[in-house]
Amino acid sequence: MSQKAFIEFLDLEKNYSPHTVLAYRRDLELFSDFIQDTDPTLGLEKVNYSLIRNWIVHLVDSGISNRSINRKISSLKAYYRFLLKTGSIDQNPLARHKALKTAVKLQVPFSKEEMQEVMGLLNAEAGFKGTRNRLMVELFYATGMRRAELVNLQLRDISRDTKSIKVLGKRSKERIIPLLPAVFDSLNQYLKERSGLESIQDESYLFLSEKGRKIYESLVYRVINSYFSTTSEKVKRSPHILRHTFATHLLNEGADLNAVKELLGHASLASTQVYTHNSIAQLKSIHKKAHPRNSED
Repeated sequence: MSQKAFIEFLDLEKNYSPHTVLAYRRDLELFSDFIQDTDPTLGLEKVNYSLIRNWIVHLVDSGISNRSINRKISSLKAYYRFLLKTGSIDQNPLARHKALKTAVKLQVPFSKEEMQEVMGLLNAEAGFKGTRNRLMVELFYATGMRRAELVNLQLRDISRDTKSIKVLGKRSKERIIPLLPAVFDSLNQYLKERSGLESIQDESYLFLSEKGRKIYESLVYRVINSYFSTTSEKVKRSPHILRHTFATHLLNEGADLNAVKELLGHASLASTQVYTHNSIAQLKSIHKKAHPRNSED
C-alpha cells in the first residue's frame, strides 16, 4: 500500500511527469523483487542498509553503470523519505549512503559553424513543414527549452506585446523567455502556414503535424537528428544537445551564470554549472594562444 501511496504522491502532489513517475515505480519494483528473492517475508519498510548494499552489489555484478545505479538509489531515497514523513518508518536506511563515483559526462555542444550550416538548410525550405522545422530549431537554440516544453507550447503562451514566450517547465514551474526578432519573424511565418492547414484538431497547441495534430517528442527528435546529421559528425544530435549549445554559447559570450540558470529553468545553480566546463575549455584554448608567456622558450 505504501508503494501505491508514494506513486500517487509523486503524480498528484509533486506533479512529476508520467515518464518520471514510471521510472520511480520501476526502480521500486526492481528492488522489491530483489528483496522478495532474498526474504519473501520481508517488506520494504523493514529493509536495512545491509540489504540495500547487497542490491547495489547485485546491480554492479549485473553490469549496470554507476550512474544508473545512483539513479535507482535516488528513487529509493525519495521513497524512504516519504515513509519517514508519513510515519511508516522511524529511521531512513539510506540516511548515510554515499553515491557511487561516476565520471563527469560532458555533452559536446554544436559549434557556431554547425548551427549556421543547419540554419542555412532550414532557410532554404518553405511551406508548412519547412517553417515549422525552422522554428523548432530556432526556439531550441534561442531559448534553451527542453523537448517536452516545446511539444507542450500553446498559442496562449506567446505574447506579441512583449515578444516573449511562457514556458511550463518541470514541476509546473513557469518562466518567461524573450524572443529574438529573427525568431519572432520565424514564428509569424509559421503561424501563417499553420493557418492554412486543411484540418486542425489540436487548435490550442503551437506545434502541429501536417494533419493538424499536436506533435510528439519522437517526431521532434527525428527532425533535429535529421538536419544535424548532415552538418555534424557528433555522436549525439538531439534536442538536448541544442539546450547545451544554447547555454554554452551564452556563457562563452560572457553571459551571467545566474541569468542562464533562470533561462534554462534550473532549480539550482549546480545544474547550470555543468555547462561551464565547455566554456572553461574554450577559455583555456584562448589563454594558451594569446598569453605572451606561451611563446617563450
